[in-house]
Amino acid sequence: MKILFVCSRNRLRSPTAESIFADYAGIETRSAGTAKDAENPIAFDDLEWADIVFVMEKRHAKQLRHLFPKLEPRVICLGIPDNYEFMQPELIEILEQKVLPLLG
Repeated sequence: MKILFVCSRNRLRSPTAESIFADYAGIETRSAGTAKDAENPIAFDDLEWADIVFVMEKRHAKQLRHLFPKLEPRVICLGIPDNYEFMQPELIEILEQKVLPLLG
């Protein structure tokens, strides 16, 4: 399963998610950001590659639909605000609680 994690600047939340789920068997991960100054700006290829796209906030899903109106990836909003640092234990716990049940 190929999972893309998306936040705004691709510096804290989505890279954390990419890192922690990369070690799960059968899962490939990438992360990207919706902002122009993101570490890894979202690209058409990222969305084509992904089986599932997890966005951190509803606005990220709206931005994806605006930027790529012809693509219809499976987008799931995790509802995680930009209140955490990279690899912060609380962020890792929230990500695992929200993502793992959705992976089956």
